[in-house]
Amino acid sequence: MQAFNRIDHWDSAAERYERTAHPYTASYVEAGLAQVPLTPRSRVLDVAAGTGALAFAAARSGAQVLATDFSPGMVARIAAKAVPNVEAQVMDGQALDLPDASFDAVFSFFGVFMFPDWRKGLAEMARVTRPGGYGVVAVWQDRGAGAFMLLGQLIRRLFPETPLAPMPESMTILNTAEGFAAELIGAGYRDPQIEFVTRDFGLDMTAMDELDAAFDPSPDWANLDRAQKDMIISELRRIAGDRAVLPIPSTALIGVARR
Repeated sequence: MQAFNRIDHWDSAAERYERTAHPYTASYVEAGLAQVPLTPRSRVLDVAAGTGALAFAAARSGAQVLATDFSPGMVARIAAKAVPNVEAQVMDGQALDLPDASFDAVFSFFGVFMFPDWRKGLAEMARVTRPGGYGVVAVWQDRGAGAFMLLGQLIRRLFPETPLAPMPESMTILNTAEGFAAELIGAGYRDPQIEFVTRDFGLDMTAMDELDAAFDPSPDWANLDRAQKDMIISELRRIAGDRAVLPIPSTALIGVARR
C-alpha cells in the first residue's frame, strides 16, 4: 500500500483513474447518498475525493460541495469540470484545515482507509460534521476491488506457494460490519449502519497491454516474476473467452452514521 500514500502516484494516475476507476466507484455512490437527505441548503465535504465521483453526484441535489484530496492532479480534474456548486481544494484528510461542525454530511468513498493514520482520518471527518449530521464511509471487502481482488484469487489458485502481501490494518478491521461500526463509534459518530453493496467491475480485455500499469501499485503483482505475470494474463484471457469486458463482482461496505 506504500504507493497509495504517495502524492506523485496519484498525480500520475489521475487521467487513467478518471477514465477507469471513476465510473466504477460512481456505481457505489448512489447507495451512500440514498441514506443521507441532501438539499440545496446542505454543506457537503468529500474527503479523498479522487476525481469527484461522490462530489458531482452530491452536487446534483443542489448541495454546496467541497471536494478535497491530497493529490493536486486529482483536484485539478475536479476543478476543470467547473461545476458551480463544487469547490475543490488540496488538503490532507488526516489534518483537515476546516472548522469544527461545519458540514451537514461528510463522505469518504474508498479513501480514508488508505491513509497512513486512518483512525485520524475518521476522527477528522467526525470533527467537521455538525451535531446530527452524517458521516458516510465506503471501504472495500477482501483484498480490494475488481482486478486487484481477482489478482489475489488467481495467485492463490495458480501459485499457492506464493504468499500474498499482508493487507493494511485498516482493511483487516474495517472489512467486517462489527469492526467497521466500532471504528465509526470510536471516531466520534453514533448509530452506525453498515450495508454490503456489490457491483461489477468491468475489466477491459482489449487493454491487456496496460495491465502492468494497472496492477503496478499492487505488491502482489510486484512480487511475481515475468513468467508468472504472463500466466495471469493468459488465465484472464481464458476466463474472459470472447468477451471484450470481463465482469468482476466486487463488494464494498458502506457505513452511515450520525454525529
